[in-house]
Amino acid sequence: MGRLYKILPVVLALHLSACTDNEKNKPTDTLTTGNIEISVDETYKPIIEEHLKVFDSSFPDGHITAHYKPESECIKDFMDGKARLILVTRDLSKNEREVLEANKVVATALPVAKDAVAVILNKDVVDTMLDVSAIRGILTGVYSKKYTVVFDHQGSSTVRYMMDSLIPGEKLGSGVFAAKSNEEVIAYVAKNPDAIGFIGVSYVSDFSDPEGLAFINNVKIASIWHDSLREAFKPYQAYIAQGSYPMTRSLYYINRETYPGLGTGFANFLSKERGQLIFKQARLFPLRSNIVLREAEVNR
Repeated sequence: MGRLYKILPVVLALHLSACTDNEKNKPTDTLTTGNIEISVDETYKPIIEEHLKVFDSSFPDGHITAHYKPESECIKDFMDGKARLILVTRDLSKNEREVLEANKVVATALPVAKDAVAVILNKDVVDTMLDVSAIRGILTGVYSKKYTVVFDHQGSSTVRYMMDSLIPGEKLGSGVFAAKSNEEVIAYVAKNPDAIGFIGVSYVSDFSDPEGLAFINNVKIASIWHDSLREAFKPYQAYIAQGSYPMTRSLYYINRETYPGLGTGFANFLSKERGQLIFKQARLFPLRSNIVLREAEVNR
């Protein structure tokens, strides 16, 4: 019995220590409460700000701070464990998943909306129809007409998309520059007749038009020729949905939570009815809801 009494305090101490550690590791957030920070591709700042506004009004005890960055930095935040939820335009690569799995992190990814890269030109430009081969030549600097090409940021998802999808294995030409924001891309093209810009479609949509068929009027939006359909299309929502507009991409959420936390709650919000409606109103095509497309006369 004497030996039992000597061991018992040690056992109790270990038990109390384990309880303390469990309390420390216990999540402090739920699907609708708590505080977290997320990283978001800066291309989608106006759209995600609207999502956060609605989410906050519905769940006032859930506080989400979004950091808007180039896509490459968002991915780095996720890999480094600085952000448990990110919003970007690509899924994780095989290598990235292997690195995470080696560290016992299982990431879930889901595309929630479909976006388009709009091509903007100065208002003085007469011919606003381009085909994909011409865009490739413009990007690499071999096109017959010399353009000053403007992107939002050198590490942006738009740059990565154009390089991966249109000129894989090639380099951008010497006439390619990065502005500091999407707004500056528009401003530069509006002032320079020889400039061409590549930008997310929501930045050039005119939201005062209830039909969703108007674009801002300080620049022109190029029509892109679709070789198979033998027709040119502008980045209207219906053409994004159908794939008629050639340059589209998906917006993903990537989540590393292992419990139903606030990141999962916001991811669920993005993929459910209210979140999907916000994407629709932002001129993206929502991928997690049923949308009925109707025909309308548009000036392509």
